[in-house]
Amino acid sequence: MYNLGTILTPTNLVLFMAILTRLSGLLSSAPFFSTYPIPAQVKVWFAATVAFILFPMVKASSGFVVPTAVPELTLILIKEFLIGFAIGYCANVILIGVEMGANMFSTQMGLSISSALDPLSGSSSPVLTQAFVLLAGMIFLCVNGHHLLFSSLYHSFVSLPVGFTFDFSPQMVEQIIVISTQIFSVGMELVLPIFAILFMTDVLLGFTSKMMPQLNIFMVSMPLKLYLGIVLSIMFTRAMAENMEVITERILSQVMAVF
Repeated sequence: MYNLGTILTPTNLVLFMAILTRLSGLLSSAPFFSTYPIPAQVKVWFAATVAFILFPMVKASSGFVVPTAVPELTLILIKEFLIGFAIGYCANVILIGVEMGANMFSTQMGLSISSALDPLSGSSSPVLTQAFVLLAGMIFLCVNGHHLLFSSLYHSFVSLPVGFTFDFSPQMVEQIIVISTQIFSVGMELVLPIFAILFMTDVLLGFTSKMMPQLNIFMVSMPLKLYLGIVLSIMFTRAMAENMEVITERILSQVMAVF
């Protein structure tokens, strides 16, 4: 039989606090958990539940030593939050890249002025961008990206244990930078065919305006690019969804390899 005194020891309390802090960093930057309007109370209880599940496994595999001063405890908690935040940020490259590519596509269509409040980020963005970000979020859940995230978090307690043993190697930093630099490539991979067709349409309209100066090409180009962009987005939706699935699995596998 365990009494309350053997469970609520300083070592267990501080270790649980460290696990909860790393989970809080993950939930504050991870896709779906940070981008969707989930109430703060739900996030707190969810993080506490997951930390309670991870606690016995982390305790069995770590030789955590309780810090003897408040500054040491503060540094440990800051480190734990940054590790969780880095895991979530690397995975969130997917949605950031999709949003950037969709913004480029919307601007090329002429929809940048028709922005609406985005309930995911709290800022204004084109409606078409919100649709593609929602599609990317659903694909993230369909490929079990949330499972891979928590698996990466659990393995990070082995590669980066709780405490002052901070083995943040140059190779790990390089891999995080490489993952972060894929934001632009992710966006271009998704919208490059549509963006190229709309760009060629602008070029052809420019030649047309030079050949027939009396034609008000501006009045023709706006509805033409709008309708063409909508038709192309409908035509390429399935291909873009399949490409999003491949990109999501690739980036999540890189995140698991790093942490």
